[in-house]
Amino acid sequence: MNEKVLEKHDIRVMIPEEDLQEKINELAAQISKDHEGGYVKLICILKGSIFFCCELAKRITVPVMLDFIQVSSYGSGTSSSGNVKIKKDLDESIEGEDVIIVEDIIDSGNTLSKLVPMLQERNPKSLKICTMLSKPDRREVDIDVKYNGFVIPDEFVVGFGLDYDQRYRNLPYIGVLKL
Repeated sequence: MNEKVLEKHDIRVMIPEEDLQEKINELAAQISKDHEGGYVKLICILKGSIFFCCELAKRITVPVMLDFIQVSSYGSGTSSSGNVKIKKDLDESIEGEDVIIVEDIIDSGNTLSKLVPMLQERNPKSLKICTMLSKPDRREVDIDVKYNGFVIPDEFVVGFGLDYDQRYRNLPYIGVLKL
């Protein structure tokens, strides 16, 4: 087995699983209300947003379509490199669709500042952002977030899809990683 996988880190719980589930219920209820009589297309930003996106989709009461995009700006570090690279593009058109980008965390905002204009060029009917976590203290560019879960301090967090070098995604809570 890879020694890196066995390496242990100190992780303190920041947001317990119960609080995450309650907030996801609230966000899903608001999205459902805002799109009553219609449907939404969720664009899940892989890999970190997958846990949040799946839980959110299950709770939205209007019809949901899903697509996935994978971008990278972190590599194996703990802070964004600012260099955004698309690793997997959408499978389907978003033209004329009510689209919600589902993000795990908005840190500097650089990833979304590059992704949103690219998706706007594809002519969606509407394009909104839903994030589980927001770190406004790290924001470098202004991002318009319609659905915001938790505002958190500038600490490196893992769990519920968020990782450190591909580890800790499976934690059922949001924890602060101490390196």
